Amino acid sequence: MADEDEDPQPPARMSEVGGKLLGSPGTQMKPKSGQKPPELPEDITARSWIVSDAESGKVLAASNAHWKLPPASTLKMLFADTVLPKFPKTKTHKVKASDLEGLGEGSSLVGVKEDQTYSVRDLWRGVFLRSGNDAVHVLAAMNGGKDKTVREMNEQAEKLRAGDTNVVSPDGYDKKGQVSSAYDLTLIARNGMQKADFREYASTARAQFPGEEKKGKKRETYEIQNTNRLLTGDIGLDPYPGIAGVKNGSTSEAGATFTGVAQRGDRVLLVTCMHPDGRQGGLEVYKETARLFDWGFKAADKVEPVGQLVAPAGIGSSGKSGDREDRGKAADRATGGSGEGGEGSGGAGFALAVTAGCLVLVAAVAYAVHRRWPIPELAKLRTLPFVHGTPPGPAGGSASVSLKDSASGSATGADSVAGSGGTDSPKSPDSPGQDGPSDSPGQDGPPGSDPVGARKPD
Repeated sequence: MADEDEDPQPPARMSEVGGKLLGSPGTQMKPKSGQKPPELPEDITARSWIVSDAESGKVLAASNAHWKLPPASTLKMLFADTVLPKFPKTKTHKVKASDLEGLGEGSSLVGVKEDQTYSVRDLWRGVFLRSGNDAVHVLAAMNGGKDKTVREMNEQAEKLRAGDTNVVSPDGYDKKGQVSSAYDLTLIARNGMQKADFREYASTARAQFPGEEKKGKKRETYEIQNTNRLLTGDIGLDPYPGIAGVKNGSTSEAGATFTGVAQRGDRVLLVTCMHPDGRQGGLEVYKETARLFDWGFKAADKVEPVGQLVAPAGIGSSGKSGDREDRGKAADRATGGSGEGGEGSGGAGFALAVTAGCLVLVAAVAYAVHRRWPIPELAKLRTLPFVHGTPPGPAGGSASVSLKDSASGSATGADSVAGSGGTDSPKSPDSPGQDGPSDSPGQDGPPGSDPVGARKPD
């Protein structure tokens, strides 16, 4: 981690995109007249954070929201938002040695191998679940190379009005000049979650990843688990109720960063937390995010917004967003049509609820309430069958969910969404590492089995 003896201070003035208060250093929160919202958590050590309503875009509270900081693998959200729509998930690609060139030392890996063939779906699972820089580099190569991809990511950031963001490396690996902010990462996540495939990958807890193909033998797979600990849980940390993604990251330069989305009742919140005090432990970014979620759900109706998540350039005040095809699919399903949904039609849905270890999934029904930023597929919940007959565990226990027969029809019974608890899984060919050099002790074990204190950053 960066030198924890240093106490960097935010700039005296920052960007005022979204509102003047968001450009001021320090914590911003305004109680409604006659209301007494709960106190903000006192033990938030993050240098920058923001709590916002995912649909209305109202910023409920923030601290140094526009402070430009290294984003680590949360930048992969922008990579996905930029590149994911370009290739159908069934497209396959045989990996060349040149595809994997330039991986940073200690990069997190999902286990992509030269001369092996992978589907685009496999690669995106590697990006979202294991934060695999190898998968990012292969997808960037398919997209015409890293330079082209970086240019397009910066163009996409500009379209989203994420002016604090500058991309140097598509995988988020520490590079000079590579920065983003809590405000920008929230904009990026919000835009990404409008896309069905993005939602599916971001909310998948576990999946099978192809191993090395051997002549005359059926290709084996191994389980990968999402490194988002609010989604999967960890020792001393339960999955957060209602969590539905989005992305975590950690490097020596960036410390820990995380952007999450969660639902409680009819309300969906986005929280981004950047660089908490690393001396509190490797799970601190998740614990602080959970405390900010808790505060936001309790305080949402008792505070005045201190800012607004702006719509992308060219989007009117109606707030209509999401790709047109995705909105069309949602509308078709809502009216009982038979439009092409396929594997990308519903994904995991936007909002998932995790309650007492029982997992529920948002069905593929368009959200019909008139709000400034309509989020698709936010309505009826139903319980999914558990894999291999595994019964629901106790609160915080482990569970897997089959996506077979779900609205998307996109995953096999071996995959799970919004699972909880960190169960052991088969060892992958490569032990995933990290985005950058780390001072964390120990080496990674098999995906999904890394103990607290011995786990390298994601």
